Amino acid sequence: MSEIVYLTAEGLQKLKEELDRLINIERPSISKQIAEARDKGDLSENAEYDAAKEAQGLLEMKISKLQQTLLNARIIDPKQIDTNSVQILNKVTLKNLKTGTTMEYTIVSESEANLKEKKISVNTPIAKGLLGKKVGDVVEIQVPNGVVTFEIINISI
Repeated sequence: MSEIVYLTAEGLQKLKEELDRLINIERPSISKQIAEARDKGDLSENAEYDAAKEAQGLLEMKISKLQQTLLNARIIDPKQIDTNSVQILNKVTLKNLKTGTTMEYTIVSESEANLKEKKISVNTPIAKGLLGKKVGDVVEIQVPNGVVTFEIINISI
């Protein structure tokens, strides 16, 4: 059984658009490359053909994975999100107790994660350490540089 993936409506739409692009633009393009390489003759020594076939395999794997994600996707209604404790789709304000700096992250599904937009995957060490915690809680989270201690300052949507 596959894992359920929780997405926002926006995240679901982005995945559908990506799947559409892969199927309707990338797939025909690779098929054309394979046909052109095949027309060049001997396939046993045709590096272009081999590369195009490999690209096709990778593309089909990516399409299959996206289709599986969409099949298992569940839309999260932001109005239903509780802010009493940290959960997916919450915006969490943290204070690093060692440096005194504050930061704000939104916890999202893995497919919607984007560090530039301050959206971190629910599967990251920071998100895992925050899930279920409340405002005022102090948490120690193992990150690649060591252990960091955060205080949860605010939880919102």
